[in-house]
Amino acid sequence: MAVARSFWLMLQDGRLGAAVLRSLSRLAQGYGLSAAIGLPLGVAIARIGWVKLAIRPLVLGLQALPSICWLPLAVLWFGLTEWAILFVVVMGSLLAITISTEDGVSAIDPLLLRAAGTLGIKGPRFYGGVLVPAALPGIVTGLKLGWSFAWRALMAGELLFVAGGLGQLLAQGRELLDVPQVMAVMAAIVAIGSAVDQVLFHLAEVRVRRRWGLAEAA
Repeated sequence: MAVARSFWLMLQDGRLGAAVLRSLSRLAQGYGLSAAIGLPLGVAIARIGWVKLAIRPLVLGLQALPSICWLPLAVLWFGLTEWAILFVVVMGSLLAITISTEDGVSAIDPLLLRAAGTLGIKGPRFYGGVLVPAALPGIVTGLKLGWSFAWRALMAGELLFVAGGLGQLLAQGRELLDVPQVMAVMAAIVAIGSAVDQVLFHLAEVRVRRRWGLAEAA
């Protein structure tokens, strides 16, 4: 009851709504940048030999590093700024998107690629019309994983300093020893993460897998 009361009070005075909007805005920037870099990087690792040899071991090694470990480096490089939080979000999701994209491209049936070559499909038409559509199930899975990692990294980054967002509400609850507020914010974080995962990514993943014949139609 105390947690529900705290949740309702933060909703009424606008703190929770403003924090959610601030966090989602940061997430959109960081996640968008991660996808813009991770998708082409994953394709390059899968298709270009020297890129695979040079970058893949580094990507796999850094993937084992928890996103919170990037916090000290972010502060040293960018100070207590928005860029520090965005850096943590990008590094939290970029590697997952890159690895899943590479796996999706590598899993394409070689006969399909050879058929495209026989038909003379090359360049942008090959990547946009053959490679990416064929790898789309793996790419969607990577985007889903990247979202979950980005959401966790964002919450860790927002605990750095007073910068608005749900992380700040968590920090305020901790400083005021307000356990109901802390638990109410945690519930909001779980609810938002679950809603985005189930409504957006799960539906997209199921639709793509059914369209590509990887799952039975309902």
